[in-house]
Amino acid sequence: MPPKEKDLDLKFFSKVGKNIIFKKGEILLRPDENPTGVYYIKKGLVRLYSISASGQEVTFNIFKPNTYLFMMWALSEIDNNYFFEALTEVETIKASREEVIEFIKGQPDLLYTLNKRTMIALESIIDTTQTLLFGKANAKVAATFVMLAKRFGKNGKNNRITIQAPLTHRLIATLAGLTRETTSLEIIKLEKEKLISKKQRFYIINDIKTLESMLEVDAIKPSNWL
Repeated sequence: MPPKEKDLDLKFFSKVGKNIIFKKGEILLRPDENPTGVYYIKKGLVRLYSISASGQEVTFNIFKPNTYLFMMWALSEIDNNYFFEALTEVETIKASREEVIEFIKGQPDLLYTLNKRTMIALESIIDTTQTLLFGKANAKVAATFVMLAKRFGKNGKNNRITIQAPLTHRLIATLAGLTRETTSLEIIKLEKEKLISKKQRFYIINDIKTLESMLEVDAIKPSNWL
């Protein structure tokens, strides 16, 4: 979000909202529970996911700082069917639905930004569905790393990109729509080929162009997830 809108958000939520901190691993919201307000993320990452009847988890999005939680509910009053989990310690500011709606109605630039983000998110959902339906395991994992690099990457020396988000094989599997065992095998292959590496808790993309070349063009078109 551009600095101007970001500053407006923080100023507004700080004025009318309440600071709430969630511990790593804490569930913010469960299916069939509806929010009691809109949350602005100041710090940390929140995972949006679902669990199938067979017990398989699928991660649909990871929210990062300076974004809103529960806007779908706030604008459309659609019941919540998902889990929201703190991937790290998360600092938020909570404001009422009515106050947030009134605020964004008076900020055309911010409203435009939110609409744009919604359209990009919709495209990401379509791309993800294509990946789950048609992509091979190696392409799915490669696409997941490309997406994460675009969303959370920090450029370093020799065109390396550090993904500044704590990633486990299990989490990557839920993003790629694979079992953890299959995901681990594909990650090991990428590490052996030196396309990725890991330093402490962060993965490093050593050659993103080669990763991108692994994607099946007709099935996978990774977007800039929000």
